[in-house]
Amino acid sequence: MRWSVSIRATLIALTVTGTGLATGAHADSGSIRFNVIKAGFVIGGSAGRGTLVFHGRRYPLSIGGVSYGFTFGGSATDFVGTVSNIRRPSDVNGVYGAAGAGVAVGRGAGGIVLTNQNGAVLTLSGRQAGLIVAADLNGLVISLR
Repeated sequence: MRWSVSIRATLIALTVTGTGLATGAHADSGSIRFNVIKAGFVIGGSAGRGTLVFHGRRYPLSIGGVSYGFTFGGSATDFVGTVSNIRRPSDVNGVYGAAGAGVAVGRGAGGIVLTNQNGAVLTLSGRQAGLIVAADLNGLVISLR
């Protein structure tokens, strides 16, 4: 009797582990590129456009967002990176949140990792130009056009 309980527990563990692996194995990744222009005085706004490349196809993106906190100035940032943990292009749609602080005078570079409600993970690096001082909460909305 004990041996059958052990076998049953092992089979259940293998089934659960196998199911978890199968779910992760179906997720895929793509590349993403977009530019964002941000400006503000206390409350800021951002807008931009970009492209998702997924399974060899290009999908146009719209970018928008708001920030609240200490924000003064304006900047333009070109982001390049990957989006992972997606099963279809529409998984990129959603709200990505971040808290940040920084100063950009002239040109600068940086990186960030963001996640949305669908589980999509953006790993980005960017080049920023402009004059902006910020310590704020940001919400970035990405949607397929």
